[in-house]
Amino acid sequence: MNLPNSITMSRICSVPLLIWLLSRSFHGHAMYGEQEIFASLLFILASITDGVDGYLARKRGQITTMGMLLDPLADKLMVTAAFISLVEFNPRIVPAWIAVLVIGREFLVSGLRSIAASEGFTIEASELGKLKMVTQVVSVVAAILDHGWNVWRFGWFILPVHVIAVTAIYFMAMVSIISATDYFVAFWRKIDHAAKTHRKSSLVLSRKKP
Repeated sequence: MNLPNSITMSRICSVPLLIWLLSRSFHGHAMYGEQEIFASLLFILASITDGVDGYLARKRGQITTMGMLLDPLADKLMVTAAFISLVEFNPRIVPAWIAVLVIGREFLVSGLRSIAASEGFTIEASELGKLKMVTQVVSVVAAILDHGWNVWRFGWFILPVHVIAVTAIYFMAMVSIISATDYFVAFWRKIDHAAKTHRKSSLVLSRKKP
């Protein structure tokens, strides 16, 4: 297994650890604030590896079929585990419908990409998709920290953790809906174009028959 794939695997292996850090069993052994800090750092590090493994794979010429399979799987496992855990960990910020929306969006996009691949075309990640990923990271970290603090005070400066968490979660939900719609429109256009091309080729072949 090459280095990029090893980094991707480390992200997958961090999923059970993240679930444990956000569980009640860990809370009973942690001092005030430790649970939130540890879980936030783990999620941030795992999110950073998402860009590192792809960069290394391209730079070292180590893009493999395994890597193409594991990378999106690792992303979806991390996001799914985080939001499902947050429904119990901090339900006032992450209600169940938010988790259903996020996970449903991932299933929808994966399904569309699978159908597109079977039809012989691909749906490239849009700028909205990249923005969605960034907002997910920010919203997850903010929701975790909100469990321990409403605000952070640094002398005269006050960081409104709760306000940031609420804003990030609902902005992320909005971006998820818009990006899912964008993927669906792109998919529909390509599959409609493929269908029209197929009909035209079939018509030309039928005309050539004696």
